[in-house]
Amino acid sequence: MPRALLSVSDKTGLADFARALSELGWELLSTGGTARALREAGLSPTDVGAVTGVPEMLDGRVKTLHPAVHGALLARRDVPEHMATLSEHGITPIDLVAVNLYPFRETAARAGVAPEEVIENIDIGGPSMLRSAAKNFDSVYVIVDPADYGRVLDALRAGDDDRDLRRVLAEKTFAHTSAYDAAITSWFASSGSELFPDRMALSLELAQRLRYGENPDQRAAFYVERAGSGLAGLKQHGGKELSFNNLLDLEGALTATDAFGDRPCCAIIKHTTPCGLAVADSPLEAYQKALACDPLSAFGSVISINVPVDAATAEAISSLFVECLVAPEFEPGAIEILGRKKNLRVLEGRARWAASGLDMKRVRGGFLAEERSVVDVDSGRWEVKTERAPTDEETVDLNFAWHAVASVKSNAIVLARAGATIGIGAGQMSRVDAAFLAVHKATGAGHETAGSVLGSDAYFPFRDGVDQAAEAGITAIVQPGGSVRDEEVIAAANERGIAMVFTGRRLFRH
Repeated sequence: MPRALLSVSDKTGLADFARALSELGWELLSTGGTARALREAGLSPTDVGAVTGVPEMLDGRVKTLHPAVHGALLARRDVPEHMATLSEHGITPIDLVAVNLYPFRETAARAGVAPEEVIENIDIGGPSMLRSAAKNFDSVYVIVDPADYGRVLDALRAGDDDRDLRRVLAEKTFAHTSAYDAAITSWFASSGSELFPDRMALSLELAQRLRYGENPDQRAAFYVERAGSGLAGLKQHGGKELSFNNLLDLEGALTATDAFGDRPCCAIIKHTTPCGLAVADSPLEAYQKALACDPLSAFGSVISINVPVDAATAEAISSLFVECLVAPEFEPGAIEILGRKKNLRVLEGRARWAASGLDMKRVRGGFLAEERSVVDVDSGRWEVKTERAPTDEETVDLNFAWHAVASVKSNAIVLARAGATIGIGAGQMSRVDAAFLAVHKATGAGHETAGSVLGSDAYFPFRDGVDQAAEAGITAIVQPGGSVRDEEVIAAANERGIAMVFTGRRLFRH
């Protein structure tokens, strides 16, 4: 009679699976809560303690760590010496293991959870059984996901010796236990003092397979740190599935609006960088101001609004072709209005960052890891470097420009007035070109640049960028400073009557 060992924390489909095994003539072994659940379902499992001769101990910490279990899993059926050893010690082989692990990640993710509770949810026996069974997949079915119960039952009912299926299940098992260990490693690292440990483990799970990548000939998928977290936690209303580029642009859009806290803000994104960004007293006004920056480029954009979207805002946005719109909430009327646009993907939720963690970028052979960039808000620490200090009105605009330029691809220049960008120069190879482009985009959209302010994500290496700004009528500049030619740049600002402040902090976004 074949034997199955069932020990699961997720009891989805357990009773039906166990009943089907029993009807196929399998003996059921089980532990603790799983055994109780099976008995409540009218089944008669054998306790693992009856097999090992040792009861569960240490509050359930030790149940299956015994040769009677691991010998039964690891013995190769095609090696006579292995089978003789089992017989000598009275051990019956175990032919199927269904185990899913203590909910470590879910426990660790709970707000305010005590470290002791997290540690108690580190499973020891479960991964050990899974690894033993997976190593011996030639003879043992190993199941970590209740979704696989059906395919295993189909194979057993067909009487197939489905080695290919067992191998697929073994691969899935090792990926599962590896991710589980990585999550534990990450938790210890996040609660430790070393930001960059000697080894870093990534635990990612497939959220969805994408239609294609950046281009149609590239296959792609979306992996997440935890199911339902970040972008994967957004609720989609209408439209097609999100694409690779949609997800990248959504990240850029949320990055832009995140910098402005709870003040109504709208970011209109193309190719991960803003073509319009504004704050206002209402989401409608913020959208209108952001759109005015570059209405031509806004066609086919991704939009983020950081406050609930009402019907009036939805009506305004629905007149533009938009790929995606993300906001924390939508009024029912807004959802109905936006739903008329069959290809518009409406995403609802906040997609918060994890409380801790690093930003990572893939390079050949590895990853780059860095602290997440946070835009400072204390303009009181800025240094006025010119003879003329900014006026109160200019200071407000400079503060906005500094926050806005943080989400623009480097080299980045923004022109701003009254809480809105009026011109953006992004991703240029020289800063003077970025300044020229920002002015060009502003005037091309019909904006008067005279009297606006300029934000730069890094220092001006030469005075030419300041001269470019002066010719456009810019009255104040915010930049990090730090160039060997700072004095030359400051002198140029003084010559032109421009107020200039240094933040002492660079905001590159590559």
